[in-house]
Amino acid sequence: MRVFRLIKIFLVVFRFGLDEFLLGHERVRGLRTAVRIFFFWRNLTEPRSVRLRMALENLGPIFVKFGQLLSTRRDLLPLDIADELAILQDRVPPFPSEVVLATLQRAYGRSVNEVFREFEYLPVASASIAQVHLAVLHDGREAAVKVLRPGIQPVIENDIALLNIAASLIETVFAEGPRLRPKEVVAEFEKTIHDELDLIREASNASQLRRNFAGSPLLLIPEIFWDYCHSEVMVMERMRGTPISRLDLLREQGVELKQLSRNGVEIFFTQVFRDGFFHADMHPGNIFVAADGRYIALDFGIMGTLTDADKNYLAQNFIAFFRRDYKQVAQAHVEAGWVPKDTRVDEFESAIRAVCEPIFDKPLREISFGKVLLRLFQTSRRFNMEVQPQLVLLQKTLLNVEGLGRQLDPELDLWKTAKPYLEEWMKEQVGWKAILRQFRDEAPQWSKTVPKLPRLIFRLLEERQGTFPEVELAKLVAEQRRQSRWLMVLSVLLVLLLLWQILWPFG
Repeated sequence: MRVFRLIKIFLVVFRFGLDEFLLGHERVRGLRTAVRIFFFWRNLTEPRSVRLRMALENLGPIFVKFGQLLSTRRDLLPLDIADELAILQDRVPPFPSEVVLATLQRAYGRSVNEVFREFEYLPVASASIAQVHLAVLHDGREAAVKVLRPGIQPVIENDIALLNIAASLIETVFAEGPRLRPKEVVAEFEKTIHDELDLIREASNASQLRRNFAGSPLLLIPEIFWDYCHSEVMVMERMRGTPISRLDLLREQGVELKQLSRNGVEIFFTQVFRDGFFHADMHPGNIFVAADGRYIALDFGIMGTLTDADKNYLAQNFIAFFRRDYKQVAQAHVEAGWVPKDTRVDEFESAIRAVCEPIFDKPLREISFGKVLLRLFQTSRRFNMEVQPQLVLLQKTLLNVEGLGRQLDPELDLWKTAKPYLEEWMKEQVGWKAILRQFRDEAPQWSKTVPKLPRLIFRLLEERQGTFPEVELAKLVAEQRRQSRWLMVLSVLLVLLLLWQILWPFG
């Protein structure tokens, strides 16, 4: 089966003439004539951008998602290709309504008319994994119904298998393959793509993100109608807004694009550093703007998570970058074990400075993050830096955020916009607020454990009585009781301090 899938990939590449992207290089241009003679039957009248988009659609969801990511990188792609690939964001060819009805019948065990008061058979959006139909519930609430694309599981399994084969070849053939950890990267991608195939999981992601941003003046998340959700069907509140790619309409509606771009940066860093839970598929097809200027997020199949250690590491590095403290950046990489322990910090610092210093104090339109990432990759290769698979989604999301920011406000200064937020976040992590928050989280456990300490210590010493002289045992017991009393006093003081911190604003 995998062999047939590989054959199909090659056939699609040649059918749509994608070989010209490779044969356009000077070193292999001589092969172009031979390829044209051998594949004389091809009809390549369509523009190259259209053929690329059609080829990705033919190859299935993983390739479509690759095209979606590329469509946001207008600084790296010719405009004709970027514009055409943008179609993949929400205009993938839909599957027939008969298949939709069959899926709904299987999920609910009854007809569509019994489940919904109204149901629109023509989808309003069709993507690589699922498509969306509008509906009205029997209680009058307007809803959006997301239905999983049928027969998608085997295609994805085959593509993942091919990616794993490619990853194994990279590790075996290339000298620096193990450093790139391609198998772990593919495993991380496999996890995210499988998560997208379970719409119950996506609904839970949306519900969590909605709680995180409850009452937010920046971001709206649709409500999930849980009684109607199934692993193949997700029903949520219908959201009305303007696609973020329609800049002309947003201007007509009086939306301030510069402020919108700054809000987008704040939303991203809030998700990453406050919550450690972020929307990791932020291409323009998933982002709308409400009438009041707030963002509307849709499609929650791919969400990223970060541990506290990841968040602290990233925040320290971001702040060090903003302050141009390249020595701190280099030292953090060494301490985290991302580069070998014997790496010379001064040499690593100098290499990072050479990459980053030229881009500071420049507006976004003058910075190519694609080129910056390429130079950072070259630097990491020189110092044998390992790829961190858990951060792959974050890197992808940061590229999406940059793409959106570039469209909304080419003059956006990403550094100056993010720096105050990150510095405030770091203060909360290492200052009094962090101590009080940690005590608040641990207080319930302390209240149960502290009163038991004397009895637990006495029991432990009693069990070990044979190893201590009687006089020494009595001294130890007395000392432990004295320390326990001080611990109780300290606990009471911390509780009072916490109460004062909470009640002081109301005094």
